[in-house]
Amino acid sequence: MFDPASLALLGELHAGFESRRQVLLAERRTRQAAFDAGALPDFRTDTRGIRDSEWRVAPLPVALRDRRVEITGPVDPKMVINALNSGANCYMADFEDSTSPTWDNLLTGQRALREAIKGTLEFTSPAGKRYALKPEDQRAVLIVRPRGWHLDEKHVRIDGEAMSAALFDAGLFAFHNAHALAARDSGPYLYIPKLQSMEEAQLWNDVLAHIERALGLPAGQIRVTVLIETLPAVFEMDEILHALKDRIAGLNCGRWDYIFSYLKTFQRHRDRVLPERAQVTMTQPFLKAYSELLVQTCHRRGAHAMGGMAAQIPIAGDAAANDAAMARVRADKLREVTAGHDGTWVAHPALIPLAKQIFDERMRGPHQHAMTRDDVLVDRDDLIAPSIGTITRAGFDGNVEVCVRYLAAWLDGNGCVPIHHMMEDAATAEIARAQLWQWIHFADDGHAPLHLDDGTAIDEALLDRVLLSLPSKLTGQDIPGAARVPEAIALLEDLTHRKTLEDFLTQPAYARLD
Repeated sequence: MFDPASLALLGELHAGFESRRQVLLAERRTRQAAFDAGALPDFRTDTRGIRDSEWRVAPLPVALRDRRVEITGPVDPKMVINALNSGANCYMADFEDSTSPTWDNLLTGQRALREAIKGTLEFTSPAGKRYALKPEDQRAVLIVRPRGWHLDEKHVRIDGEAMSAALFDAGLFAFHNAHALAARDSGPYLYIPKLQSMEEAQLWNDVLAHIERALGLPAGQIRVTVLIETLPAVFEMDEILHALKDRIAGLNCGRWDYIFSYLKTFQRHRDRVLPERAQVTMTQPFLKAYSELLVQTCHRRGAHAMGGMAAQIPIAGDAAANDAAMARVRADKLREVTAGHDGTWVAHPALIPLAKQIFDERMRGPHQHAMTRDDVLVDRDDLIAPSIGTITRAGFDGNVEVCVRYLAAWLDGNGCVPIHHMMEDAATAEIARAQLWQWIHFADDGHAPLHLDDGTAIDEALLDRVLLSLPSKLTGQDIPGAARVPEAIALLEDLTHRKTLEDFLTQPAYARLD
């Protein structure tokens, strides 16, 4: 995996781009301080010319023209084989929110992708079941998601500094696989997470251009799709497309992280407190506006507008519950294809036929770029509109449980966790953790506390009671990372009692990983 040439490339990336990364991370902190002081995000005045002028992104490569169903998941060998064999159009191999970044997980994932691209990847389970790849023409197109700009890779230090996790993931993957993928006209393709500005997109463009030059690839060979999963980014979608216009294939509605970003952006804005997670659906005005503006923006520029995740897992042994879950998936995918999205995400292979059927019936060609959505008139206030809803006791308790259960599994090395028939990744835990922090801290500023719908005050004492009762509630359940539950409870307790909201829970949790 590591030899002098690969290490040289990683060293070049660190030397060439780490200082810019740090400047951009500092700009994030400055922007958040302004939001905390009462400012509201808005469209930039200095980039109006980009938004108002007519231009289009580079033509899509053949392999990315039809992306109606994409499956996502971590990068362990079994998942890689199953996802590539799943019948989906594309597989997003995820080093970010659905992978716990232990050193072993990261290297195992890089090796698995390298072997999969060679066609030699195999896996045998402890029970003796063998997994092997289908022929290449029957596999999903591979798209890799590296980690975001905010994360470090502590196992790689250059001149005493931890390397950017994003540069490590993308650089190592490209070094080992770019030529093989380019030779078959299949990439490399990347999904770029958690951008907040066009400058952050431009940094990615410059990084990928450097990799292309270093590896002797044609300019624009590495193509990307950007997840619009932060609130600041929704105001710069045209600018992000423009910064990457020679290599971008589309934007994606990363809606769970987007909800988390809304919470984080407005953490000090009492008038924009969100209701419990279950009530924050795509029918909430701010999410509907975001989704439809993304479709309009992408299609104006010749890029794909990808829909969001269906995280449901089939429910065995309860036909009624399973039917209800599948009905929710069906309604969500119907909403997306009707709105003009060019494809969608699922977390479980069993959902692929359902999602594909809905898109096949209503999207006859490879995409819907002709649906320009000129009817969409979205302004700043639409994108930050307050939401209507409540906080129930079940919703509060559910946030505590899902955050603890996910954290316990993550600390145990598992970043993709089934909880209550949903396949959860870090975004769910982030929503739960940010909501808990926000709900209990408004009283700190001299305001009256928020209340559950039964009148109970939401404060640190309520949270402590729920945390104290959780171990007995989980006793006897077969849950991933059960031995790490006490550690996860302690970490959540620490994070929620702090006076400031930690940017990402994965950052303090990462210090606990090998």
